Amino acid sequence: MTDTTQKQQAGGATAPGASTPRGGGPPASRGKTTIADGVVEKIAGMAAREVPGVHAMGSGFARTFGAVRDRVPGGGRSVTRGVKAEVGEVQTALDLEIVVDYGVSIGDVTRGVREDVISAVERMTSLEVVEVNIVVSDVKLPDEQDDESDSRLQ
Repeated sequence: MTDTTQKQQAGGATAPGASTPRGGGPPASRGKTTIADGVVEKIAGMAAREVPGVHAMGSGFARTFGAVRDRVPGGGRSVTRGVKAEVGEVQTALDLEIVVDYGVSIGDVTRGVREDVISAVERMTSLEVVEVNIVVSDVKLPDEQDDESDSRLQ
């Protein structure tokens, strides 16, 4: 066989007159994947909540409103409370608002949140996390009533 009669030449180039593979290329390159902001927010919220020292996510008002909504049948617990994501084609940026437990090192907690959130989001989405901004909006004191307690509404 000569070079002109081969289907593919060295280096993967198609010889003149040869047909292209059906569908226009390898399956992985056909189409586009878009990841919604909410998907990244859920992943980040779950990862942040797993860090020791994170008591809750969101501001006081958001936690209070969320605690009421969580108790309404079908309301469900919002994993995205306290998380905002901006998702581009290949990158994402996150803003988180957390409440930490009294007595923990805020620097250690925020470092752990950043590391775990970046790891989870990049692993699950293949997006590059360019920044994770964290606002510590409150400290949960040992004697404070928990906004997210399991008590029933009256």
